[in-house]
Amino acid sequence: MSIQMNIHEILALLPHRYPFVLVDRVLSLDPDKEIVALKNVTINEPFFPGHYPHHPVMPGVLIVEAMAQVAALLSFSSMGFKKDEKSVYYFAGIDGARFKRPVTPGDQLIIKVSLIRSMRGLYKFKGVAEVDGQLAAEAELMCTLKTVA
Repeated sequence: MSIQMNIHEILALLPHRYPFVLVDRVLSLDPDKEIVALKNVTINEPFFPGHYPHHPVMPGVLIVEAMAQVAALLSFSSMGFKKDEKSVYYFAGIDGARFKRPVTPGDQLIIKVSLIRSMRGLYKFKGVAEVDGQLAAEAELMCTLKTVA
């Protein structure tokens, strides 16, 4: 079963808001397995004026954050999560992060995340970000859902 999501459905699941929502659309989602999402990178992004103004490049840490947001969508969809004010999805680890090509305004970042395993509320994912079929970044991500007071 492949599911798609528009920005309204994404915002219903993610706690992030502008300027920190880094997912525009879910192209396909297979719960408990994998997800493919899209981030349109535009010159209007708030980080570009300060991140190499004469040659704007999307910061690698934000590419990894985009992967984490996509991973959260996969997790939430897999466990039937409903957003509430007491739940926060945190990074628990990032391994093997590699950046292979710059991501610049006008690029479409295709983010593919697959679930490696979940155990006792800890999720491990493999994330890949591509532009025009070329690898831009990759990482293994560990995330966990916590209840806050």
